[in-house]
Amino acid sequence: MVETSTTAHPPVQPPPPLRPPVAGGGPVHPPLEQLHHLHFCIHSNPSWHEAIILGFQHYIVMLGTAVMLATVLVPQMGGNHGDKARTIQTMLFITGVNTLLQTFIGTRLPTVMSPSFAFIIPVMSIIRDFALRPFDDEHERFVHTMRAIQGALIISSCLNIVIGYTKAWGNYSRFFSPVVIVPVVCVVGLGQFERGFPQVGKCVEIGLPMLIILVIIQQYMKNIHDRTQLMFERFALLLCIVVVWSFAAILTVGGAYNNVPEKTKIHCRTDRTYLMSSAPWIKIPYPFQWGAPIFSASHVFGMMGATLVAAVESSGTYYAAARLAGATPPPAHVLSRSIGLQGVGMLLEGIFGAAAGSTASVENAGLLGLTRVGSRRVVQISSGFMIFFSIFGKFGAFFASIPFPIFAAIYCVLFGIVAAVGISFIQFSNNNSMRNLYIIGLSLFLGISVPQYFKEFTASAGHGPVKTNAGWFDEILNTVFSSAPTVAMIVATVLDNTLEVVNTDADRGLAWWLPFQNRKGDVRNEEFYSFPIKINEIIPTRYL
Repeated sequence: MVETSTTAHPPVQPPPPLRPPVAGGGPVHPPLEQLHHLHFCIHSNPSWHEAIILGFQHYIVMLGTAVMLATVLVPQMGGNHGDKARTIQTMLFITGVNTLLQTFIGTRLPTVMSPSFAFIIPVMSIIRDFALRPFDDEHERFVHTMRAIQGALIISSCLNIVIGYTKAWGNYSRFFSPVVIVPVVCVVGLGQFERGFPQVGKCVEIGLPMLIILVIIQQYMKNIHDRTQLMFERFALLLCIVVVWSFAAILTVGGAYNNVPEKTKIHCRTDRTYLMSSAPWIKIPYPFQWGAPIFSASHVFGMMGATLVAAVESSGTYYAAARLAGATPPPAHVLSRSIGLQGVGMLLEGIFGAAAGSTASVENAGLLGLTRVGSRRVVQISSGFMIFFSIFGKFGAFFASIPFPIFAAIYCVLFGIVAAVGISFIQFSNNNSMRNLYIIGLSLFLGISVPQYFKEFTASAGHGPVKTNAGWFDEILNTVFSSAPTVAMIVATVLDNTLEVVNTDADRGLAWWLPFQNRKGDVRNEEFYSFPIKINEIIPTRYL
């Protein structure tokens, strides 16, 4: 593993030799706690110019999520193109702040915090509530809806703050084992399939070339010459975006989409976001920019379901990011403080007026594996880009005009990498145990199948499968069971801790797993997850 930072680090041991061939087969590959093909791990850093380009790449990847979410929600809230631009700027600004907080005093992993699609259900409920009320114009409805979202985020953020800083989430994570982590991390990636090829297919002449070119350049052309290997491996994503985006601009200017349906224009043309014309040159997001928050108990309970889902999704992403960054699995106390800090981040999102809460970005975790650079510094640099482009709106709007199918093609690769990392955790348990295979298989299938049922039912009936006289109760359950990682975590945790638990510790991989879950269980925990300064002198250790 290459290290260019000035800090001395223990040399990475070469991969262990393969075990001798077994009868009737080839060599057996022993389990590896850390991936040995990473160029930079969590505490080693590329050169500054490479780190800046890689940080910009992380910014571009998360930008797609923010633009997609704002494009879905803002028009239904009654907002115009200017409102959408301000919403994206606000989300980018808070995302940058939250990412910095997490990398410094949260998990310390190289994870980007980004707006979460888990908040669509409670936000849509708020939108429907205000759609039935009389307003003088649509902009007024947008402002009132945004203020209600603010109020719900501010109150519901207390849930994550409480379960995080009281160590409740860490105590719950002690019921995990590699058998639980496999399906959870897998569906963190696979559960995002709707943002993959279904979106590519909405403009296949742009999305499909992006997918094919990315695979060819990043995986095949890197082997043409030694000098091109690192360039194509680390920066192929940006190169492909420039090529395909330019191709889309040529099609737009050439009139290829002049006589197509409006939906095709929205997905294919490079001038249909209207962000360049509506975004301000300079505008700094500030607290309560939409007005005083509106608090409603029904809105708060629905949002609490989404904050819980965000905690689950973030936890799964943290395990994937730790493996892709060359770190040990995050201990229980690290998960607790990260979820507590995530609640603080949601509080900030409510104060500043973001349209949704945040979670750890799955796509950016996948980018760690794609580039084989798990450096924490790179992600911290990316947060600087988020804050910069959130303030200088015209520059940020330029990159936000990248057509959605280009982002979707990228996500096909990145989500797949995260799902594969989840599968890799099975090596630490007995993968020949029928008990383990049963738990993993059922958790994987239900984790994908149950949320799909909830989403299809909602699309056809206009409401979720759970519908009682208590609307707040409905929203919590409909939100929880529409999340693939949450369903997988519930099923896997229950089964793994109740099914044949006597004398199965070795099969479950607990001998390998448990040392990482204690603060001093493994000497590497302190190396990867300790704070950059002696923060325990300021904050009591019991809260960390």
